[in-house]
Amino acid sequence: MNEEFDAHEALVRELSDPHLREQYARPYNGRKIGLVPKILAAFLVGSGTLLYGRRPSYGKFKAIEVIARVPYQSWEVAAYTLVSAFHGNEKMAIELCKTSAFSRFAQDNETMHVVVISHLARRKKDHGLFRFTLIPLIFALIYFWAIYFLYMISHKAALELNYLFESHAYEQYQEFIDTNEEMLKQTPVMSDFLAFYGRNVKSEYEFFESVRNDELIHRNRSIRELEVRGTRIKPSFEETV
Repeated sequence: MNEEFDAHEALVRELSDPHLREQYARPYNGRKIGLVPKILAAFLVGSGTLLYGRRPSYGKFKAIEVIARVPYQSWEVAAYTLVSAFHGNEKMAIELCKTSAFSRFAQDNETMHVVVISHLARRKKDHGLFRFTLIPLIFALIYFWAIYFLYMISHKAALELNYLFESHAYEQYQEFIDTNEEMLKQTPVMSDFLAFYGRNVKSEYEFFESVRNDELIHRNRSIRELEVRGTRIKPSFEETV
């Protein structure tokens, strides 16, 4: 896990270079996505815009990040369910365990986002119990099971939906950075959880840059999961006994 963490953090730092970030993003820009993920993504983005506005803010990021962790948690639980059902298929079990490992790492990363951003939102007084805490929690509970069953039905659709969701998050963080660059550069970050996680940043600008880069990595990784392992894992009932 330490090697994966170190590699991820190194990539996050590299992607702060606009030229390297453009090169990293280009192969996955404009990906053709299925109809079901498009509809679900439009609902997610539309709901967020309705509740929190189009423009990015600390409070909006707090609410969104509560939900952003959910797909990775759902994938992990769904993968364990499938391994339990088809444990005799070694090839399938290996692929599902790889998905679980990626999901666990991404959950920790997204947890860092929501904890630190919640801390920043409180400092900015951009928070509230009902709108920014209870609504995201209720939505996350529903979303968890929706993604769980979507993954069980279509591995491809679940990953493509995450690609669209992470694409939107990436764009929102970029807009926030562009709009508030000077203020963010002048504001230091003080967070015990950020230090606990192991990410070293000096200002809110560096922090939000790193979160933007995380989302781009998650976006690309969602599609690479499809490219490397195929769009479907076909279970063999004969190998379960």
